[in-house]
Amino acid sequence: MLPTAATAEPAPRRKVLHIDMDAFYASVEQRDDPALRGRPVVVAWRGARSVVCAASYEARKFGVRSAMPAVRAERLCPQAVFVPPDFVRYKAVSRQVREIFARHTDLIEPLSLDEAYLDVTATKTGLPSATATAEAIRAAIREETALTASAGVAPNKFLAKIASDWNKPDGLFVIKPHQVAAFLAPLPVGRLPGVGKVMERKLADLGVAVVADLRALGAQALEQRFGRWGRRLHELSLGIDEHPVEPERPTLQISSEDTFAEDLPLDALDEDIRRLADKTWAGYQRELQRSPGRIARTVVLKLKTADFRILTRSLTGAQPPAGAAELARIAGALRGRVELPAQTRYRLVGVGLSGFVREDEAQPQSDLFDVADADAAE
Repeated sequence: MLPTAATAEPAPRRKVLHIDMDAFYASVEQRDDPALRGRPVVVAWRGARSVVCAASYEARKFGVRSAMPAVRAERLCPQAVFVPPDFVRYKAVSRQVREIFARHTDLIEPLSLDEAYLDVTATKTGLPSATATAEAIRAAIREETALTASAGVAPNKFLAKIASDWNKPDGLFVIKPHQVAAFLAPLPVGRLPGVGKVMERKLADLGVAVVADLRALGAQALEQRFGRWGRRLHELSLGIDEHPVEPERPTLQISSEDTFAEDLPLDALDEDIRRLADKTWAGYQRELQRSPGRIARTVVLKLKTADFRILTRSLTGAQPPAGAAELARIAGALRGRVELPAQTRYRLVGVGLSGFVREDEAQPQSDLFDVADADAAE
């Protein structure tokens, strides 16, 4: 006999870990080359066009950060040792770490090679708490890979991610359910997921600087100002996040991009767009084999200007492009929606497919993308 609503056991409170390897790429390099230990290490290709993939903690003390131009990193830290990235090695170590996770739970949501969410509400090991599980995972990573990881323990994903950054490197931080409100109250609103610089400025105009200010505004006022996102902001201010850990995280976008040896004008990108469309289309075909029944309806063109401004333009239809040639044609047409001076030069171009839906949700349409309408399309 099934329990009635009155007698059913309540669902257990969720316990989530966020595990983040410390300066992962740089730490692998320092582990494998003793001469690099204790020295500022920057993982990046040399050259004026390169960007930093990772920086050791020694390099971070000089202000070097991931994604900054390598030439700037060299100016900030002239004594840094530059090491070209070796993703084959990084992926091998990442697999080792995932195997450690899998001893404790099957509910693993990788975010990248060096971080993941784990739902440890129930575990394979029977350890007494989420904190004990986090400690066991960190100890196994240290013993088996000679690397360190930081961990956050919390009732949901967004809090666990904040917590993992709290005691870096090689740290553990726990946010217990009864501590959530007090923990969040003094945090700058920029620590909340989805609150970037633009939103921070908008909130500052409302007198909101920390999460407690956001909470005080209330759901209704935030929703009136920001729509559904305002209600989500209020939920975050209360520490509410119902998103589950998703072991099979669906693909959101498939893309290919390239950085040029020298900056180019917009009208000189045809060949690059065609080549990247071919690569993206091949990746899309692999995704269709891996996850049949899902299709991508949005074509995305990404550009980065010589001064590192990033632009994206997209066009959504009822069905995917018919092939790589149509993908290239649409991406090329999207250049018409770039409203920058003609003399602007670009250092990077990317072509992508996104907007994945189930195939049975898409509407059949014979002429999906009308290039003539590309300038006006949303």
